[in-house]
This record gives sequence, C-alpha cells and structure tokens, in this order.
Amino acid sequence: MNILITGGCGFIGSWMCDLLIRWGSNILCIDNLSTGKIDYIDHLMKTGRFKLINKPVEKVKEVEFRPDVVIHMAARASPEDYMMHPVETILANTLGTYNMLEIARKHDAIFLFTSTSEVYGDPEDEYIPTPEKYWGRVNPIGPRSCYDESKRLSEAMCMAYHREYSLDVRITRIFNSYGPRLRWDGAYARVIPRFIYQALMGQPITVHGDGSQTRSFTYIVDTIEAHILVMTDNRARGEVFNIGNNREISILELARIIKELTKSSSEIVFKPQRPDDPKRRCPDISKIVNMLGWKPRTELREGLMLTISWIKSHLTASH
Repeated sequence: MNILITGGCGFIGSWMCDLLIRWGSNILCIDNLSTGKIDYIDHLMKTGRFKLINKPVEKVKEVEFRPDVVIHMAARASPEDYMMHPVETILANTLGTYNMLEIARKHDAIFLFTSTSEVYGDPEDEYIPTPEKYWGRVNPIGPRSCYDESKRLSEAMCMAYHREYSLDVRITRIFNSYGPRLRWDGAYARVIPRFIYQALMGQPITVHGDGSQTRSFTYIVDTIEAHILVMTDNRARGEVFNIGNNREISILELARIIKELTKSSSEIVFKPQRPDDPKRRCPDISKIVNMLGWKPRTELREGLMLTISWIKSHLTASH
C-alpha cells in the first residue's frame, strides 16, 4: 500500500509511520519539521520504503507518488506554539488540507483527516461527554481560534469533497493523546510531558488556573489502533469519530499522580488561566465503540509510567 502522510515526523504521525512500515507500506512523508523531529523517523529512512519531503504542507501541490491513502496529520497542536504562529497554523490547516484533498482526488485515494477535540471549543456541561453531533461553542476571534476554526474549516472542506466528488473521506477528532515522543520542551510542551519533566528535574509543577479544569488522556498506542481501524474499515467512509478516553481527570489530580509516580518533591504551583481554555473536555466514544469495536485499553498510570521511563532515558542521554 502506498501512503502519503503529512506530519509524519511528529508525535502521532511518527507512531503511525512505524506501524505502516511494519505492515510493508511505502510512505511518502511531508513534514517541515516545525514541530516534528528527524530522530523519530531516522530508522524508517533506512528501510528504503520511507521518503521525506521537507516542506510546509501548504506549499506542496503535487507529488511524484501514487497514494492509495492520504493521511493529513500536519498541524501545530500545542496551544503555546500555535498561538505564537497563528498564520502558519491557519495555512497548514486550510491550504494544506486543500492541497492534500486535491492529491487524494487526483488518485482516487482514501483521505484520512486527523481533526481535534478543539473543534468543540468549550462545551456546556450538558454536552459532556461530547458526542460527534455536537456543533461546538468556539470563540471565532480568540487567540486559540487560529487552530480551532481552521480545523473546523478543514472538516467542512473534507465533507464538501465527499459530497461533491464522492471522495472517500474519514475524519477523526483526537482528544488529548500522550506517550513517548510527545515533546516536553519550550512552546512545544504538552501538559503530561511538561509535568513529568518538571517533576523529574525537581522544578515547580506549573498548573494553569486552579487545576479544576478536566481533560481525558489516551495513550498513543490506543490512538494509533483507532486510526488504523478508521483507515481500513469501509464503514468509516464519510464518517467522523471521536478518538479519546472517556475517563475525565482534573489537571490538578494529574499533577498529583505524576508527582507520586516520579517520587518527586516538586511543589505544585498555580499560574494564570490561559485565554479560552475549555473548562471540561471528555469524549463520547460510543460511536466508534459500536461501529468499529475500538476502545482505549491502556490505564492512565500504566501509560504514564511508560512515558516517564522514555523521558528519563532521554534526559539521561542528553546529559
């Protein structure tokens, strides 16, 4: 199978590439390495079945490759990162999506688009857990809108191609995923690896707001298994699926668990709440459970220990 993937050097994308190469696929990856790392796919280059185009996805209009599947994962997904680069974020999520849809249409390929729980914005409590049919409550001009609204437009573009050109489009809305390769450094840092790094280094564990805001975390292996199912099961054609864990946890509780698991003496400190930060986020996953038979299998503490071990090993190697 020939697979064109954007963002294949990133956290989720590189895990996806690992599995697809093991399946015997040929991969053409488009990634400008703005958030991805060459280290994550270096071993794949040696297989002879993985090629990298180091360019922004919005600047790639044609490829010398005939894909059976186009997987569009490229995006700046860290809030601090995309709020620092709002225009680039919008371009990747709009022009980039258009370019990849055109390539998929030209080759009559399956188009798998990885969207985000951010399309729901800040749902009212009555829509927690949040089903796919919920339209969302998003601030269209807030600092997060560059990501939220451009992902919403990308979904609309996908469905327009499905309706007008009968393109086989499949959409996933990813809730917070975590695991090895999720970056802890600078603006790229996500909450779990940032907490782990701070705990391991004896630094204060920084919680934004009072920590009562909730999230739902899915271990990366479970996230990848869900995407493989959506990609390969024809019942997913023209459908949208939440990918996440339906166990809700507060950010303060998460910080306490990570402090416990790392045996850290770090203090938990509180910083100002980020603008437009959703109060609660938890998916209703009944659609993918009932239609495709997927559900997350990795318990939070188990996944956290695997992630802690990975970060520890990389901190040791870097010193």
